Amino acid sequence: MTDQDTHEVLERLLRLRDRREPLVAQIAEWVGAGIIEGRLEPGQDLNSVELSRRFDTSRTPVREALMLLEQEGLVEMKARRRPRVAAPSLQDIRDIYQVRRQLLAMLASLLVERATDAQLTELRARVERMRKLADSGDVDSYFWAHVQLQERMTEVVGNGTLKQILDSLALRTLMLRHLSLTRTGRLAYSIDDQERLLQACEERDGELASALIAGATVRALRAVEEQLEQDTAVRKPARKRRTES
Repeated sequence: MTDQDTHEVLERLLRLRDRREPLVAQIAEWVGAGIIEGRLEPGQDLNSVELSRRFDTSRTPVREALMLLEQEGLVEMKARRRPRVAAPSLQDIRDIYQVRRQLLAMLASLLVERATDAQLTELRARVERMRKLADSGDVDSYFWAHVQLQERMTEVVGNGTLKQILDSLALRTLMLRHLSLTRTGRLAYSIDDQERLLQACEERDGELASALIAGATVRALRAVEEQLEQDTAVRKPARKRRTES
């Protein structure tokens, strides 16, 4: 997975081609990728002065970029406070995954029904490349390859309404999907899930394909919950030490 591939995904989901100001798009893409890949953590302040210096610009393009990300649920901007990386509640996360599970089950069923043999062969080649990335432990490259795999599946299915709804959730889930893959052993589980799903599609078993992708989504949610619990446990002693000092 290359930087160009990441750029293309974010450019489409953030609709950056529609923007006339290239600098706003550049800033939005940099911050967005940082949030999704975990370099910018939930709740972290986004200092507009520092961002202005990084991109050698005034604060106006920075603010416009952050407002764009706010619309997509990646950034929070409140009066008299610095913008910060959005930190969805655990209930919000569960709600998102509940909806996503149902939508992906529908996607898998339609994929079995509508994909040609040639298209399934193309998807198989993508999954084989993902296996190599998973085996090498390359979380970021595997993650973006997985994102593009599911995008390709929606294109093959050809249901514009389903694609539009999945796209509307995409940016809110990308950070969580990446987080789930950082858990020990999750890459191996994920690629096994993709291979089983594709085999079910090749065997034209829509019921099994739907069940497999729904199960994979539930496991991804559990990984997110476990990671958030671990992060909370780490932060609590740190806060206690600062209070005692």
